[in-house]
Amino acid sequence: MNLSEIVSLIAALSILLGSIAALISAIGIVRFRDTFLRSHAATKSSTLSVLLTLTGVFIYFLVTQEYFSVRTLLTILFLYLTSPVAGHMIIRAAYNSGSYMYMKEFTKKGTSLNFRYDRKETKKDRRRRAEKRQMMNEAFSKNDKETFSKYKQVMKKDDPTLK
Repeated sequence: MNLSEIVSLIAALSILLGSIAALISAIGIVRFRDTFLRSHAATKSSTLSVLLTLTGVFIYFLVTQEYFSVRTLLTILFLYLTSPVAGHMIIRAAYNSGSYMYMKEFTKKGTSLNFRYDRKETKKDRRRRAEKRQMMNEAFSKNDKETFSKYKQVMKKDDPTLK
């Protein structure tokens, strides 16, 4: 085996690992239960899979064809700059719209924004949760202690686990 064949084997392994990471990402998107976990699977592992695949392609063409691809390097750079930002913005929009967060136990403290979730939840319920979050965020930014106490009272009335 010469050096070219060894590097081609390393490139092929990198492409194989990238495809396995893509498969794991696809399984995570299908299996996870809420928007936040699915977005994590979509952004983290798919970014890794594309990086491994493109790195393998770059190495293969560099060694066997002696072709230096600037486009491949720019694609890797662009992917690493945009994928985390896009994932963050999607998660932020889901959180601000009152999207459901999966919790293993509904009796834990801190689940007051996600109480009593069922599949029949209406848009009105999600909108109400989003309005409560918005009220809390505004009160936090203004350091308004009276609004905090009102928020806690409203949440205690709605969520029996906080009493």
